Amino acid sequence: MRKLRANGLVVGLKEIQVNKERLEISRSILGTNTVEMLQQVHQDALWTLENLGVGCKQPEMQEAFRQFEADGEAIVYEDRIYVTAGLVEKCLKTVPGINDFIVPLNSFFIGGTAPYVYDDEKGVGGLMPTPEHMARIARIADRSSPVAGMGRGIKLKDEVQQMNIMDENCSKPLYFAVTSDKALERAIEIHKERQNTMIVFCLTRPPLEVNENFSEHFVKVVKASLPVFISAMPMAGISAPYCYNGVLAMTHAEVLFGICVAQLLNPGVTCIHAGYPTIADPRIEYNPNYGLISHNFLNILMTHLCLMLDLPAFQSAGTTHEEHPAERAFEDARMGQALCKKYGFHMMRHPFAFLRYLIDFSFEKLGKCIRIAEEVTPEDAPEVEMPDYDERGMESLKKTGLGMYMEDPLTTANLGKIFVN
Repeated sequence: MRKLRANGLVVGLKEIQVNKERLEISRSILGTNTVEMLQQVHQDALWTLENLGVGCKQPEMQEAFRQFEADGEAIVYEDRIYVTAGLVEKCLKTVPGINDFIVPLNSFFIGGTAPYVYDDEKGVGGLMPTPEHMARIARIADRSSPVAGMGRGIKLKDEVQQMNIMDENCSKPLYFAVTSDKALERAIEIHKERQNTMIVFCLTRPPLEVNENFSEHFVKVVKASLPVFISAMPMAGISAPYCYNGVLAMTHAEVLFGICVAQLLNPGVTCIHAGYPTIADPRIEYNPNYGLISHNFLNILMTHLCLMLDLPAFQSAGTTHEEHPAERAFEDARMGQALCKKYGFHMMRHPFAFLRYLIDFSFEKLGKCIRIAEEVTPEDAPEVEMPDYDERGMESLKKTGLGMYMEDPLTTANLGKIFVN
């Protein structure tokens, strides 16, 4: 049996708590080496939480971890929380699993939050979203069979109004944000009525810091027993090592921290692992490129790790780097959706309507990409090379830690060799 490293110790694969059925499915789809890479990603994420910790000033979060200091399972020091592997594993055991979750496997969502709407008649972006746009998105989601549910799609100024429009026009599972007490009150009412909603939080921001703008309401939502959708977006080559396992480990660590917070504050609350690893593309000044084959596959790999750990999972695939809804944008959607269908997933956001950097929401693209989802097959997926574990990813993480990875030797060594197509 291949051995894995965790906190300087050598452990066997059998010691990782996994869903054995999902493990075998992933192994049959991805191959043994890639599955072992993903299991090592979990161990690397545990090392990251124990040795680098997560910056956090929120008092209730700090207190939740302080209770475990006497047992040596956590340390709170100078507004940084260090979490041991043992405490993480305890928290994972109380998270409701996939079979207890409301959304089935292989579900595409209208998700994301574009600040603007694309003017499909004039061929330009930048329209301000309106309640009418929101209602239109919700009605399309409700009547379109390839759409399993929806997030906001666009951002309205009034959170409560946005929730109400979604609730009134779409009966499928929803997720929305809560950043005020008024929004929390309404979210509790809606969830009590329909039991198929989630609250999205990007609790952390790279590198390994709690976003204090959202931390207080994260605590309130968790204590209210609302399902939490925990997003994290480290970027390979900027805030994470520039290889598959490197950026996956950093992403996984940030989400695991959020899961631990939620379980310590309210054991058994539903948590959705929405780790969303991204890639800095040096060809576009190190901005994220969501149209890469490797971006889609990276997120599919994140899903497989979550499913092996029996965690509900929500990643990103099927979007594009195109500024306009032209043929290449539709081909990018087809490529991403086909990869998802070939390798399997749980939930994916962004597969329909978004344009470059997720800034503009196009109704023309939404309609065409829903039709693509009806007809695309696994046979339409491009070939991808299955990645093995790259030892340099962990070396990079240990060396650079909380710094920037643009000049890291792994980044410069891998430019043009991975994450490019």
